[in-house]
Amino acid sequence: MSNLNLHPLFRRSIGFDRLNDFIDYAMQSDAPNYPPYNIEKTAENSYRIVVATAGFLQNELLIHLENQLLTIEGKPESISEETVEYLHKGIARRSFKLSLRLDEHIEVQHANYENGLLTIELQRIVPEEKLPRQIPIGQKAMLENQQTSEKTINAE
Repeated sequence: MSNLNLHPLFRRSIGFDRLNDFIDYAMQSDAPNYPPYNIEKTAENSYRIVVATAGFLQNELLIHLENQLLTIEGKPESISEETVEYLHKGIARRSFKLSLRLDEHIEVQHANYENGLLTIELQRIVPEEKLPRQIPIGQKAMLENQQTSEKTINAE
């Protein structure tokens, strides 16, 4: 496997040193092919994950979010197959674990299960302090005075 060197990109960026680790992780792990799923962009800041879970009941599916890692698990209850002889078995009703890394401002809104499709709605919510803003030039003293007056007003 070839190793990517992203150090030339870091000359023009600050704080992206984790990106190299993320790309290494993505290149090492194989993309899962079961169960089939879609990742859809439904609006400017809205996303949807749709997972095809044919044959699963709602209580056999788990969704877990920890440290921006969304994990979807399917654990089917055991089915008695003592008298079943399959001529063709095309429905794969086996356990699965699908993990997707979310950006830091992506929040899970809700999940729905209907007609064998698990749908998870996501929303990008960027905090006010992270939105683009204009930085004044040469206004240090003016900003300090403004912050001091705001503290005085808040203290009253």
